[in-house]
Amino acid sequence: MATPNPGLVERKERWARKMSLRGGGPSGPEAGQAKSPDRLAKPPVRPGNPPVRLGNPPVRLGNPPVRLGPRSNDRLPPGQHLTQGFPILDLGIKPEIALKDWRLEIGGLVENPKTFTWEEFNALPQFEDVSDFHCVTTWSKFDCQWRGVAVFTLAEIVKPKPEVRHVLFSSYDGYTTNVRIEDALDDDALVATQFDGKPIPRDHGGPARVIIPKLYAWKGAKFVRAIEFVAEDQPGFWEVRGYSNTADPWTEDRFV
Repeated sequence: MATPNPGLVERKERWARKMSLRGGGPSGPEAGQAKSPDRLAKPPVRPGNPPVRLGNPPVRLGNPPVRLGPRSNDRLPPGQHLTQGFPILDLGIKPEIALKDWRLEIGGLVENPKTFTWEEFNALPQFEDVSDFHCVTTWSKFDCQWRGVAVFTLAEIVKPKPEVRHVLFSSYDGYTTNVRIEDALDDDALVATQFDGKPIPRDHGGPARVIIPKLYAWKGAKFVRAIEFVAEDQPGFWEVRGYSNTADPWTEDRFV
């Protein structure tokens, strides 16, 4: 059997240390299942830019984890403007996906490839997060409430091999996007099925879409249907058209 992916092992060990220091851990029926990511670790601070989140550390309340506490007032990345709405941007294709037909395939360089039905996916440990949403077209929306399954939880199930360095997301509308493994396994990355307490509508990528808050939003595939763990970078729809591979809003990393 291959050695577990180093990044996944490191995150699991860090999560366990944090829980040990706080004298807690998962409890209830999910205690023996895949655990949610480390919600206590602070995001990296990029020199010359404000940190992504400040204020009180998140509080773990059993399973799922929930972020509580005040948020920073200095949250808008350079070149962005705040919107109260939620603009709709896509490829012009909004596939209608019946829940009985929906599947999420997870494969590539993994020990246990898996395909989830809608019922199976929603039976996994659920994860809630409040985060900011930054579109490459220069608008941002604060305090978006998402619920779904952490990408970290999915990785624990399929067990990526040590050589994995990237993740490729594919969608029902033909869209693809590539993400580095460290970004895909970030503590607030998830496959979301709810927004603000309601099912994600088709206009915003429902029934399920990827959310990676620390990157520009084109890295979060709408209408997601497949997640592939790969060793080599495979540029996606916008990346082959000149968009950045890393997509960091705090450095205005929009284009190559």
